[in-house]
Amino acid sequence: MIATLNKPVYRGCFTLVYAYGLRIGEVLTLPVTAVDSKQLLLRVIGKGNKERALPLTESMLDMLRKVWQTHRSKRWLFPSQRIVTPLSYATARNAFVKARSECSFDRQFRPHSLRHSFATHLLERGVDIRIIQILLGHSSIRSTEIYTHLSEPLREDLRRLLHQTTEGLFEGRRPHHG
Repeated sequence: MIATLNKPVYRGCFTLVYAYGLRIGEVLTLPVTAVDSKQLLLRVIGKGNKERALPLTESMLDMLRKVWQTHRSKRWLFPSQRIVTPLSYATARNAFVKARSECSFDRQFRPHSLRHSFATHLLERGVDIRIIQILLGHSSIRSTEIYTHLSEPLREDLRRLLHQTTEGLFEGRRPHHG
């Protein structure tokens, strides 16, 4: 879906939402100074005005530079057409809805769904939930647990683990651990 966003500012904005599990509001207000290319960090101001420093990959830094070169705003990573103000939520959402329609995605798929996908994909790769909590900027692990619905790959892993730990229990055989 991100590939169907034609304007680099829109594509870059939603790439960051997905790649870092950011809230759309966090991305829209990112100043150019949020990017620390020397330390490879992206500094994000989240809920409660709390800052979190996220590790910036070379490919994300390269993407941000390419987006910036299309507008050269001195202040905003994702500016509006006027350049002096950040991209508005309504404009970003309209671009998202248009891309969603082009992909024939369900109306339930919203910008925040990208944040859910980010968390789910990290869980599927075995990343500890406490790390995901930090990346999402949650002060409570309970907030992060909302994102941990069982996806099919996680169910399959769990099924395999349960098979290994329970096989033969009823018959009195000892389960194998592998």
